[in-house]
Amino acid sequence: MNFRTSHLRRCADGCLLRDPLRCVGARLSPGSRALPTILLALTFLAGCGYHVAGHNDALPKSIHVIAVPALENKTTSYRIEQRLTAATIHQFLAATPYKIVSADSGADAVLRGRVLSVEAVPLLFVTTPATATEASTTRATTMLVTMKCDVTLVESSSEKVLYHNENFVFRNQYEISTDVKSFFEEQDPALDRMAQDFAKRLVAAVTENF
Repeated sequence: MNFRTSHLRRCADGCLLRDPLRCVGARLSPGSRALPTILLALTFLAGCGYHVAGHNDALPKSIHVIAVPALENKTTSYRIEQRLTAATIHQFLAATPYKIVSADSGADAVLRGRVLSVEAVPLLFVTTPATATEASTTRATTMLVTMKCDVTLVESSSEKVLYHNENFVFRNQYEISTDVKSFFEEQDPALDRMAQDFAKRLVAAVTENF
């Protein structure tokens, strides 16, 4: 059973660019007349919430190794914490210079998190017309997933809280081909995509502190 996730807008005013540097400029000479336009475009993208990974690291320079133990699951969604933890570790390794370990020992900082709630709400529906033998049916085709977590990053040596958000909210919409209640029980790529989207938000929030 295949799921296909829908693309989300990066910000409320419809900014969809993923690589603004590639879009607004190739190789420019110092006296290029396009420079003011490019600077304006980059300013606009900054207002849309675009962040270049590693360019706005808010963590202390002494942090090199981060422990990411398994998230706690306070919901009834089976094993969702496993997907989220694995995706978070992968995102740290892919998008940051930090070494990631699972045990606290030897780590410069420890990231702990609890999944407090998971909610799936149907957004769009499709109706199958009635036939001579069957009544019409209606099922959801797109749902909105909202997860709330409590996330804390603590420096090991000083026990200083480097990042804390007791109401970290992740929200995204997904197209589905089954009923909403069964979505989190299916072993499907859509769940992995959801975990990856969550991890990107979380890692950016922790490292850039926004």
